[in-house]
Amino acid sequence: MTVDVLRRPALADRRARLAVAVLFFTNGALFANLLPRYPQIKADLGIGNAAYGLAVAAFPAGAITAGLAAGVLVRRFGSARVAVGGTLLTGVGILAAGLADSVVVFAGALFLAGAMDAFTDVAQNAHGLRVQRRYGRSIINSFHAIWSIGAVTGGSMAAAAIALGVARGPHLLFSAVVFAVAACVALRYCLPGPETEAEPAAETGAEDSAPSPIRAPAAGLRTGWVLAALVLIATAGTLVEDAGMSWATLHLSDSLHATAALAASGYVALVGAQFVGRIVGDRLVDRFGQRAVARSGALIAAVGMGLALAVPTVPGTVLGFAAAGFGVATLVPAAMHEADELPGLKPGSGLTLVSWLMRLGFLLSPPVVGLVADATSLRVGLLVVPLAGLLVLLCAGVLRPRRS
Repeated sequence: MTVDVLRRPALADRRARLAVAVLFFTNGALFANLLPRYPQIKADLGIGNAAYGLAVAAFPAGAITAGLAAGVLVRRFGSARVAVGGTLLTGVGILAAGLADSVVVFAGALFLAGAMDAFTDVAQNAHGLRVQRRYGRSIINSFHAIWSIGAVTGGSMAAAAIALGVARGPHLLFSAVVFAVAACVALRYCLPGPETEAEPAAETGAEDSAPSPIRAPAAGLRTGWVLAALVLIATAGTLVEDAGMSWATLHLSDSLHATAALAASGYVALVGAQFVGRIVGDRLVDRFGQRAVARSGALIAAVGMGLALAVPTVPGTVLGFAAAGFGVATLVPAAMHEADELPGLKPGSGLTLVSWLMRLGFLLSPPVVGLVADATSLRVGLLVVPLAGLLVLLCAGVLRPRRS
């Protein structure tokens, strides 16, 4: 263990950690303010499940389209500035989506919001990893837990606005302004200086000093297969998250006839349980290893949501979404961390690829679930959640076992 790992973080590093936490919080809260409004928007636009699924898929489509440009922006302007700028423009896109009077405008606004969210996502994770390297220990899961707190806060804000009869425009404008101010304040305390490629080498420590034939074709082929499995694991996590974001409120309100305010509790339960899973995730991983934690979580998600779909009730469905959120809590951070340490890749390349490709789950899930829902029922479409759990069970072998 190096001296850097043992040293106490400086005041500037602790402030930067708080600043990054604020950025993750605002990122989670902004979009969550829009999600409980989806049933009302869908009804106002007069569209079916398939059209709705295609429209909300514009958000991940924008993220995938713009995702690879995030690295260029980060290198040119710095991760902190890109994260804050993306936050401001994401708020604008979400406000426009809430005020849209046609499905084309709605989808276009979501496309813009998704593109800006991709910039924020890559930049805030990059800056979080800079701070983590200053700390000399893993703290990235705590940032993702803060994102979940933000998502719960945003969903709760929206549920309260609906219950109080606040119109979408004033509600989403208030949300955009509040979180824009928070992000701008956080920028002041982020780490100064340019992004460098020297920092990632310091993070891996002594483990990277061991010789490895990474240039050998066999090693390169294995790295490719591992990277593909990590993408599938992260994508499974996004499939479950999207089920909560895009369909939980609709399933509870339309299929189970819950009130509008109560229907929002499905998504809130998912991200709330996800937060709990991320808070305890580091300890569980240290004790049991990434592989065991991922497999156990996948089983919890598959069984919990499977039972909720088999015996549909409002309380059972809310608990099912909670089980799904808890089960997949560590999947995306685990896949990102493992990808970032793959041999034979440039620093940050694995992280960038996983972050970009995992958004395919957000892109493909809404239209597929929508088509299945129109052909059968939304209850059948939501089988994507237990199927995602089974996918993780198959792929989790690439994750690290418990360290001796």
